[in-house]
Amino acid sequence: MSGPLRLLPGAGDTAQQHAARRRFPAGWPDNTTDGHVGQAGPHAPADSLPTLAPRPLRRPRPSWAEDPFDELAERLADVCGAAVHPDEIAAVLESDGLTQEQITGRYGRRDLFEVAEELYERVPRRFPDPEPPPDPWRTSPWRCVLRGAVFGLPGLAYVLGAGLLASGTGAIAGLAASALVAWAWNQGLAHRAYVRLASGGRRAAAHSLRVGAPVGALAAMAAGLLLSGPGTMAAFAAGQALYLAAGTVLLVLGRERDLLLALAPTVAGAASLLLWDPGPLAVTALLLVTVAAAVLLAAREIVRSGRAESSAGPGNGPPVAASLPYALFGLAAGALTLMAASADGPAVVVLTLSMGVAEWLLYRYRSLGLAALRHSTTPKGFQLRAGRALLLCLAGYLVVLAAPTLIRGVSPGPLLALGAVLWTALLLQAFGTAWPPAAVCLAAAVGAAMGPADVRPLVCGCAAAALVLISYALLGRATAHR
Repeated sequence: MSGPLRLLPGAGDTAQQHAARRRFPAGWPDNTTDGHVGQAGPHAPADSLPTLAPRPLRRPRPSWAEDPFDELAERLADVCGAAVHPDEIAAVLESDGLTQEQITGRYGRRDLFEVAEELYERVPRRFPDPEPPPDPWRTSPWRCVLRGAVFGLPGLAYVLGAGLLASGTGAIAGLAASALVAWAWNQGLAHRAYVRLASGGRRAAAHSLRVGAPVGALAAMAAGLLLSGPGTMAAFAAGQALYLAAGTVLLVLGRERDLLLALAPTVAGAASLLLWDPGPLAVTALLLVTVAAAVLLAAREIVRSGRAESSAGPGNGPPVAASLPYALFGLAAGALTLMAASADGPAVVVLTLSMGVAEWLLYRYRSLGLAALRHSTTPKGFQLRAGRALLLCLAGYLVVLAAPTLIRGVSPGPLLALGAVLWTALLLQAFGTAWPPAAVCLAAAVGAAMGPADVRPLVCGCAAAALVLISYALLGRATAHR
């Protein structure tokens, strides 16, 4: 095969001619014919030296001949393009078993390093993008659906125990106050436990839950008893407080299936209402079994987690004040939800059942934020990508909320406004921004409570718009996603 496109001196000669040329100084004419070394040399008589012109150092290659060096460059294009020094290419060639005979005979080069240097010059630098790291925010949608069911199914307890609930303003106020205290306390407790779970492991989280869950349950029971007085309503409020405390423990420690198992008696009892009335005794027994099962499973999980290894001592953890805005958000969200339930109870059932989808979309937004970091080259470009992801995820959640209300023929406006407030507030909290959503939600709750019922959707809509703008401004910074 003929020589390559860019032959070096002597590349087309035979091995004997190479040996002869090495015996003469550069430019010294040799006396080789037909590939044989002649007798003339540096010590030969002057008149015996030939007067022929120097032989051409490159053998012309026919236009139809293929260049093996081009084939080599094409085969190693990825290696050569990513190399920062010819020695890297030489190491690859050596590992591939390229011999000196192939270097001189096939490729017409003196040695391995000359081949590597020319490949480095021929192939332009094109460093491949590194493989994207695994997405830390990828989560199973089925796990989120399970958590959504766990959030929504406790509402069946109110359906099952409707005959046990006393009427009257005081009794209802006691039950509502107990729920608000429980929601506020458990929201702050969950934040503290999650932080300790991330920093110190399950043992540290179990320490916070072992102390905080009973205290919160007692505070909620006291609020119910104080406003409704002794009786059936206070007992119902006590069971509600115990269940919410146990549910917080199991959800933080990742035991959603245990909580679903505890809810099975209540779900079965509520389903039986479609066929017959189980009676007050059976209803009371089913509710007590659910509460007892949840409390026992939570206590067992705390004991198990307390035995786990921990990287932090039980006294380490964030200050209690760091969980205050999360508790205030729980109070405000509970108040807005109770006001919505007073106007449209089934809509609130849809809202609680949609919490699983809301949680999955929170994870999805964080994944889209990381993708925007990889594909954006300017801060403005990243802000636009992050804003588009925000609107996409929020719109997806509102579509899920709107579908059941449209089937029922009810206006979805109030539910969509409340859902937008809760989802954007949870999104900001997921990024460690706690006070702005807490303040906006508290203002919305106060405004909705003081104004007439028909103004509440407008109040929630304004709060949702404010939270969307805050989210766009804060989460449009690349530093928020790192």
